[in-house]
Amino acid sequence: MVSLDEVRSLALTLPRTTEAFVRGCVKFRVGRIVYLAFSRDETLMGFAFPKEWRNALIETEPHKFMLPRESDLRYNWAVVRLVEIDAVEMRELVIDAWALVVPKSVSAPYAEAD
Repeated sequence: MVSLDEVRSLALTLPRTTEAFVRGCVKFRVGRIVYLAFSRDETLMGFAFPKEWRNALIETEPHKFMLPRESDLRYNWAVVRLVEIDAVEMRELVIDAWALVVPKSVSAPYAEAD
């Protein structure tokens, strides 16, 4: 299982990222845009993800991914159960989510590294 500390150690290395504690939940953002958010019990991680691909993601691996709460369906957002992913998949999810909220010129070196 991936932990909040593992995600934090990666997320805080990404340019322009800051950590916030909002209503009992840890969130990572660029400016005012949140790209990662944890449930209070730190078992679920919401992450920026294109709405148009969300249903396909969830249908492919429903044991791992789920829809966000109803009020967040309008956003580019999905949720993953941390117990279901390893460090490699976590890294991909975090970097992809971050890349959605920063300029392409900032994320380009990370895309080239893949």
